[in-house]
Amino acid sequence: MNSNEDIHRLVNAIALKNASEHSGTTNVNTVLSRILSLKPELKSQLKSLIEEISIVVDSVNRLELEQQKKSLEDLSSVDTILDSKARPDPIQSRMLPELQMTGTGVVTRFPPEPNGYPHIGHAKAVIIDDEYARMYNGKLILRFDDTNPMNEKLEYYEAIKNDLEWLGIKPDIIKNTSDDILILHEYGKKLTRNGDAYVCTCDSNKIHKLRMQQLECSCRVNIDNSINNLERLDKIFDGTYHQNEAIIRFKGNMQDKNTVMRDPTLFRIIEAPHPLLGDKVQIWPTYDFAAPVEDSLDGVSHALRTKEYELRNTLYLSILDRLKLRRPLVVEFSRLEFENMPVSKRKIKQLLDEGAITSWDDPRLLTLSAMRKRGFEPKAIRSFVLSLGLTLAETKPPFKALESMNRKIIDPLSIRLFFVKDPIMLTVDGAKNMKVTLDNHPTNNLGTREVEVSTVFYISRDDANLLAEGEQVRLMELYNIKIDRIVVEHGKNKAIIASYLNNEIFRNMKKIQWVSDKSMTKYNILIPYELYQNNKFNPRSLESAEGLAEAFVLRLKPHALVQFIRFGFCITENNKSSAIFIHR
Repeated sequence: MNSNEDIHRLVNAIALKNASEHSGTTNVNTVLSRILSLKPELKSQLKSLIEEISIVVDSVNRLELEQQKKSLEDLSSVDTILDSKARPDPIQSRMLPELQMTGTGVVTRFPPEPNGYPHIGHAKAVIIDDEYARMYNGKLILRFDDTNPMNEKLEYYEAIKNDLEWLGIKPDIIKNTSDDILILHEYGKKLTRNGDAYVCTCDSNKIHKLRMQQLECSCRVNIDNSINNLERLDKIFDGTYHQNEAIIRFKGNMQDKNTVMRDPTLFRIIEAPHPLLGDKVQIWPTYDFAAPVEDSLDGVSHALRTKEYELRNTLYLSILDRLKLRRPLVVEFSRLEFENMPVSKRKIKQLLDEGAITSWDDPRLLTLSAMRKRGFEPKAIRSFVLSLGLTLAETKPPFKALESMNRKIIDPLSIRLFFVKDPIMLTVDGAKNMKVTLDNHPTNNLGTREVEVSTVFYISRDDANLLAEGEQVRLMELYNIKIDRIVVEHGKNKAIIASYLNNEIFRNMKKIQWVSDKSMTKYNILIPYELYQNNKFNPRSLESAEGLAEAFVLRLKPHALVQFIRFGFCITENNKSSAIFIHR
């Protein structure tokens, strides 16, 4: 199916389907990821494929939503186009390709290190792990990769569990790598006794230099002296050696172009208390050793790993072969990152240490706790991850695509209220004191609210700056007024005097939001922006919009969803007088 016409039909079908499911908008990255997951052989035509997708996406986005749905219906068979085998099964509908089967059931694993809070990149990994486990009625293992006690805390174990629960992930098995530390020790000893690893006492600078020069150190040269190597092995486990005095290295190939295979470290001494085991253990495996052994012993059928481990896969498989352990199938996919929104725990910790941010749930971050605090829904994150498919293409999708999916979920749940930023007084001559009943949502039944109004209102300065004397405007959901006089002091609008006109609805009349002096409260909205600009911390990444909101907002519970009309979606905070901006 690789003729130009067939490719166009595939691109068109995917773009229409994605746009019709996401409020009438699709994008090049989403369509590209979906196509490559279905037809990976098209990677060789990437340049022309992107050009074709760009043209089709632009055309589809110009259509109204109803036109998109109608065009989708007019396709002879969408299933046939999107799946050359035309099988109506749930695998295709979930936008992930089928797994190569091993003859056993599907067992996946998510192995986070408890050295920080999980972020959107972890969400992608665990959602893919979970989705495959459910698709094949298999199992998902949550395994804490806790083999570096210098970086790990009990707080992080709990944070990971809590955030996965929020995402809707329910692992079938929860365990720690540290649970099997003695077993890992035995496999490390076995590898060394067999001559496939050796104890090295060189300092780290010398090791690095020799690896770059592709030269063996004296410890490896003397590996044939098995008695010396075994004596060192005993010493590393009996406490004779201390931290930084000895390590166990894999016997690889110092001339390998893949630097990972140049005798990497498998075990090191860490003289720091472990959050679960305390001081009982001081010999800890690296992830390079623990991951393959644990995956094999845990019965993992498919080890899903991000592309950053691509060069390490050779080591992963070599360790299993040397130990004669079963090989899982390794499946790779690209990491999830966004422009100017870093997810690196190292960078986050640095910002915390410098006081640039105050917590792991700072709304500028893409940790799951921060996204939860900011009002992103787990369903939106899952839908977004699955829309990207399983691809190795290193693209950074637009954050607006995730916002679009979240908007679709929270829009019907968010009550509508008025908020005016930087307020200016508006007096309406001829208006009456009265109470008006306003709907909390234009289409859904989210109740009503009663607002008391008089002749005094407040409108935002942005709206006030666009008004002209003699202009007629409508106070939204109230009545029409005429601007009689704009009071200016020191070159700025200070107040506005208007007169009541009528309550007729005119289609093209300018509308402005307002709050009544009889029913208002001071309110503050935190607005997060991109955390980085040009690879540097953006000091203006968190701003505050101060103004007045309807007093009804004080009756809302913490973490309630609100759409402040013509401002954006927000989520209320605990103190009742502030909210966090989610997105428009």
